Amino acid sequence: MAEMPARSILAGTADGPVIASAEALSFWGGVDPATGAVIDAHHPLHGTCLTGSILMMPTSRGSCSGSGVLLDLVLTGRAPAALVFSEAEDVLTLGALIAAELFDIRLPVLRLAPQAFAALSQARSARIGEGSITADGVTLPVSPPATSTLALGDGDRAILDGRDGMAAQQAMRIICAMAAQQGARSLVDVTQAHIDGCIYASPANLTFAERMADLGARVRVPTTMNAISVDRANWQAQGVPPAFGDPAAGLADAYVRMGCRPTFTCSPYLLDTAPQHGESVAWAESNAVIFANSVLGARTAKHPDFLDLCIALTGRAPLSGVYLDAHRKAGCIIDVDLPQGIDDAFWPLVGYLAGHAAPDRIPLLRGLAPGRPSRDDLKALCAAFGTTSAAPMLHIEGVTPEAEGAAAAGAVHLTITRADMAAMWKTLNSGPEQVELVAIGSPHASLAECRMLADALDGRKPRPGVAVIVTAGHQVIAGARSDGTLARLEQGGVQVLPDLCWCSISEPVFPTRTRAVMTNSGKYAHYGPGLSGRPVRFGSLADCVAAALTGHVPAHLPDWLS
Repeated sequence: MAEMPARSILAGTADGPVIASAEALSFWGGVDPATGAVIDAHHPLHGTCLTGSILMMPTSRGSCSGSGVLLDLVLTGRAPAALVFSEAEDVLTLGALIAAELFDIRLPVLRLAPQAFAALSQARSARIGEGSITADGVTLPVSPPATSTLALGDGDRAILDGRDGMAAQQAMRIICAMAAQQGARSLVDVTQAHIDGCIYASPANLTFAERMADLGARVRVPTTMNAISVDRANWQAQGVPPAFGDPAAGLADAYVRMGCRPTFTCSPYLLDTAPQHGESVAWAESNAVIFANSVLGARTAKHPDFLDLCIALTGRAPLSGVYLDAHRKAGCIIDVDLPQGIDDAFWPLVGYLAGHAAPDRIPLLRGLAPGRPSRDDLKALCAAFGTTSAAPMLHIEGVTPEAEGAAAAGAVHLTITRADMAAMWKTLNSGPEQVELVAIGSPHASLAECRMLADALDGRKPRPGVAVIVTAGHQVIAGARSDGTLARLEQGGVQVLPDLCWCSISEPVFPTRTRAVMTNSGKYAHYGPGLSGRPVRFGSLADCVAAALTGHVPAHLPDWLS
């Protein structure tokens, strides 16, 4: 046991009971910052309080906002006592790094080799000291944090020396610290950034943003903003309590003061500023990162909240991960049994299953090209994949731009069968048949999706007692207004909301009378139960329209799986 390798990623001491899981967890949408309990209804630790524990899991997954949730847990005393991973991990590590750098609170982060991780995860309790970890009386030496000799340019060193002010100086220190733990040897220029930390995931997000803004932070590259947690212009009229609305709007305002563009969309690839093939950018928001790498062929790591702003302030990112050719290879090949007559629900379903099959590596999906996926199909697939996998991209043979020759030597071969699809369909449809809310736009709806919804409703209004809400970005809403689509939707009783997305919406904008939800989003089908406290049903856009008109979702498989 003493020879098993372990490395400290962030130093510190801690002790507590071991809580171990073989499945990765997204802290955002998966852990309640108010209690420290796991709220992801699909996770094995659902209902478990993580406060004070030595939390062991392979890595994290899902949302980039997990760093903000962890920071808030640290600042309120509800965090795990330590984090122990067996694989590379950035999101929660960055939250712990911010706690140490800005607030002088240390939460140790360790990485263990697989054999050591498997052994220690069986322990009842553990103690992390300076240079060791002891579990159930067995002590394992821990190597000190890795150091990386970064080849910094003159401009980088000038920022570290304070040339551009305290905020940029702090940002560069954080970037260099993350680069060291990632094993990067240099930094890379980025042409643009996308900020995920503007979602009011917790008060810690506001604390960080206001501190950086007060230090004079100003972005150096064009920077867009993710969906926020309120309809910025209308939240008071919508009845949002000021105790939530004021800080949520204040968080958005802080980023705007720092020079970010108030796009407020989780689908930045729909904007006219979407990056080109081969362009190095710095995006946060998991679905956007996966779409940018996979479909657009741009290059971005899945940057955690807070690191996204640091990179925007400096224009520099660690040259590691999928910025490098070698790390864009597929570690597994997944053959998909493509059914005949599929509809749009197939794509998020197969993305969700692909994430389960490849939770820690980039997959190459084969067999999907005959299905001729649209951009919106790929958007749905990438978003669902990001809820169940930590990987920042995927390849689809015959569809995505880097799929040819993408498989790495020794790639594992897996399959997704129709039986797998049927089983997962039932898992995502375990809620009641009666629904009161239809949720469209997770990620934000495109103009084409808005048109399809209007066409499908064809002037018919939802059944009384059933709300239909679409979330979309301002650019899409402007296009829908211009071509008459918005008027068609609103005349049909559909509410179209800007700024918010389904993963940030809260009551009373989320209708309080709702007992169950229907959605065509694999992402929201996963996160919705934990975030809203309501069961969620999943299906196609046609299923959503039928639910809107009848208030009923029959419990059956789609025709293409029957």
